[in-house]
Amino acid sequence: MAKLNKKNIKILTIFGTRPEAIKLAPVLAQLKKEESIKSIVCVTAQHRHMLDQVLKIFDIKPDFDLDVMTHDQTLEDILSRVLLRVGKVLDIVKPDIVLVQGDTTSALIIGLACFFRKIKIGHVEAGLRSYDKYRPFPEEINRRLLSHVADFHFAPTKTAFHNLVKENIDKNKIFVTGNTAVDALVMTTGEKYKLNIKGLQRVDFKKRIILVTAHRRESFGEPLKNICLALKEIVNLKNDVEIIYPVHPNPNVRKTVEKTIGGVKRIHLIEPVEYELFVHLMKKCYFVLTDSGGIQEEAPSLGKPVLVMREKTERPEGIKAGCSKLVGVDKNNIVKNALALLENKKLYKKMAKSRNPYGDGKAAKRIVSVLKKKLR
Repeated sequence: MAKLNKKNIKILTIFGTRPEAIKLAPVLAQLKKEESIKSIVCVTAQHRHMLDQVLKIFDIKPDFDLDVMTHDQTLEDILSRVLLRVGKVLDIVKPDIVLVQGDTTSALIIGLACFFRKIKIGHVEAGLRSYDKYRPFPEEINRRLLSHVADFHFAPTKTAFHNLVKENIDKNKIFVTGNTAVDALVMTTGEKYKLNIKGLQRVDFKKRIILVTAHRRESFGEPLKNICLALKEIVNLKNDVEIIYPVHPNPNVRKTVEKTIGGVKRIHLIEPVEYELFVHLMKKCYFVLTDSGGIQEEAPSLGKPVLVMREKTERPEGIKAGCSKLVGVDKNNIVKNALALLENKKLYKKMAKSRNPYGDGKAAKRIVSVLKKKLR
């Protein structure tokens, strides 16, 4: 932390999930370099174990830990505990601005807690929209509401900028920065890691690897079952393919996945892995099947095509650029598009060589530059 004096800008950054931590790590690293800024970190920790992995990797030491996680927690559980506990931190720190990231329920509640106290809010990754309030759920409504209490909007792309302008957000408060996910990727891709994690010993990396993530709330139940059945059919049809699927700890995910494809040959269900290792798996894989947001931004930088297992995405830039494709959660459609990438080399190369539209790895510098200029 920078030494505090009368000219210091006091910035409190609050987050609680693994994706938030990954995307804010480059911003925190940049804040540390600024003598005119006192950087303070608070974690809500609704993803306790997965969050702690990222804190360790990026050497982030929180000043406050709200530790709100409970077993099988509901959105109401997260909402109430974050609102009550974060308010006390805000009253102690009295920051000049609070930074939040993305579209989690905790980000929205932190924004409201700041609004109640007339504390400025900086929203990193602002302006993403699917224009369907239930896809993704609850993130679409979280970020829409947060946009209307935030004071600084750090939009990752021009599309996000225009989304905010359409909602009557002041243009002078929107800053196109690129996405910090690319910054985080740049910070880790130079590292080499041994793939000796439990569950990977039996993976034949000489074969084509499909890396899978699926955990969104709107996928719970039948959609997730369809995804799993699609994975099963892919390995049945293609002997030269192995699938690696780090399974989210949420019981709604784990029960369905283990029941449907547990024990299926060449589908490797493993525990969630550390961010560095996940990046290495992305580098080793042939392509990615995902319902994640961050992976849509990261994989193109590594030249990996992305098939998005959702009905709608708030990241249309990747679709337009040709590095990702929306395939939904219909089993047959997932299988059809996966086979197309496995069998059509021309299609594969076209997607793999598409330009990443989400940034150049300098988003954090732009964000901190804006904060210094506007808050000084």
